[in-house]
Amino acid sequence: MVLHEDRLFPAESAVRCIARSLYASVRDLPIVSPHGHTQAAWFARNEPFPNPAMLFVQPDHYVYRMLYSQGVSMEELEIGQAEMKNPRAVWRLFAKHYFLFRGTPTRMWLDYAFQELFGLEERLSERNADVYYDRIAEMLATDGFRPRALYERFGLEVLATTDSPLDSLEHHAALRESGWRGRIVPTFRPDPVVDPEFVGFAERVRALGEQTGEDVGNWAGYLAALRQARARFRRLGCTATDHGHPTAQTADLSEAEAARLYAAIVSGQADAAEQELFRAQMLTEMAKMSLEDGLVMQIHPGSVRNHNRQVFERFGRDAGADIPRATNYVDALRPLLDRMGNEPGLTIILFTLDESTYSRELAPLAGHYPCLRLGPPWWFHDSPEGMMRFREQATETAGFYNTVGFNDDTRAFLSIPARHDVARRVDCSFLARLVVEHRLDEDEAFELARELTNGLVKKAYRL
Repeated sequence: MVLHEDRLFPAESAVRCIARSLYASVRDLPIVSPHGHTQAAWFARNEPFPNPAMLFVQPDHYVYRMLYSQGVSMEELEIGQAEMKNPRAVWRLFAKHYFLFRGTPTRMWLDYAFQELFGLEERLSERNADVYYDRIAEMLATDGFRPRALYERFGLEVLATTDSPLDSLEHHAALRESGWRGRIVPTFRPDPVVDPEFVGFAERVRALGEQTGEDVGNWAGYLAALRQARARFRRLGCTATDHGHPTAQTADLSEAEAARLYAAIVSGQADAAEQELFRAQMLTEMAKMSLEDGLVMQIHPGSVRNHNRQVFERFGRDAGADIPRATNYVDALRPLLDRMGNEPGLTIILFTLDESTYSRELAPLAGHYPCLRLGPPWWFHDSPEGMMRFREQATETAGFYNTVGFNDDTRAFLSIPARHDVARRVDCSFLARLVVEHRLDEDEAFELARELTNGLVKKAYRL
C-alpha cells in the first residue's frame, strides 16, 4: 500500500496508542467543509469529470506550482485551457515529476486519492503513468464517480463554495430545486467589488448596481447594493462571507468621510493609500452588515497576489504565483474591534499566512474578544507541521474553543477527504500527547477530538 495506517501518529508507542484510539472515534464522522473553491455547477450538472489531468493537475495550484518551480512550463501543463488537447501527455509529465512532491502534504493528499478512491497501491511514476491514467479514466466514466456520488461517498455533510457577488448562483438554485439531499451552499466573496485594485473593479461595481437596481454612484446606494447581494446569497443557504485583502487593516470613518473616499475611488483618481483605506473601511462595513444579517465573517489577509507578473498576464488570477507576507493584526484590527469587538452576535474568523503572529497577536486577540475566532492553518501551512505548530502556539492562550476546527480551502475536489483525514490525525496526535503528559484527561480528549472534527466548525459557521 502507498499509505501506512499509522501515518502522522507519534513515534512513541504510548502516545501513538492513544492517538490511534482517538482517531478511530472520529475517522468516520461526516465532513463539514465550510470554505473551499469547488464549483456548484459540478453538482448541479452531475456530469463525469473529463479526464485525470483535468481533475488532478489543472485545478490544483499546489501541483502545478511545484512543477513550474522545476522548469515545467504552464503551456506544457495546459493550465487555463477550457479543454485539454492532450491530457495524457500532461499526465505523463506530471507522473515523470511526481518525485518532486516527496515530503509535502500534496503527496499525501494525492496518494490518499489514488489508493482510497482508485485502488492504486503502487507509487506513481513515469513507468506506470499510463496504468494510472487508464484506471482513473475508466472509473471516472462510471456513475459512482460523478460529483454527487463522490459527495456522498466522501461523507460530506455540507460543502461551501466561494462566489463573487455578481455570480448568478443559478447552479445553487438548481441544486435546491433538484431534490438531491446534498447540501452545497455559497459563500459571499465581495473582493471584486470592494478592492479598487481588482482588475475591472469599476465595471464590476456598475454591474452590481445594475443587478440590484441601486445607484452605486453614491456611497449609500453602493452599501444598499451590497446588502441586497448578501440577502440573495442568504436565501440560497449562505452562512459566511470571505475577504481576501492584502492586509488586515480596518478603519472606522464617519459617514461623510466614507462618502468622500468612495467618490474618489469610483472616479478612478484614488492613490494607493486611499485604496488601502477604502479596503480597510469595507472590512468594517462588512462587519456591520454581519451584525445585521448574521453572516459569519472570514478574513484571509497576507497574500501578495499575482506576484509573478508574467504568469498573471498570461494565465490570470489564482495561477499559483501568490506569496505570503508579514501581517499585522493588533493595530490593523483595532478600529473594527473598538467599534464591534465586544459584540457576542458577531463572529469574525481570522486566518494568517504569517505564523509568527500565532502566539504574539492572534491567540491573545481571540482569547479575549468575544467576536474573534482563529481559522485553521491556511494555504502554505495546511500541512502536518503547520497544523501542529498552530495547536502548540495558539492553544496556550486561545484554548481549543476559540478555534473553528478545520477547513480544506481547496479547488481539488478529490483531495477533500484526504485533507480532513490529515487534520484529524494531527489533532488526535496533539491530544494524545496532552493525555500522556497528564495535561488532559482521556475522556476530555475524546470529547475534544469530536469537537475539533466537526463540532466547532458547525458552531462557528452556523451550520
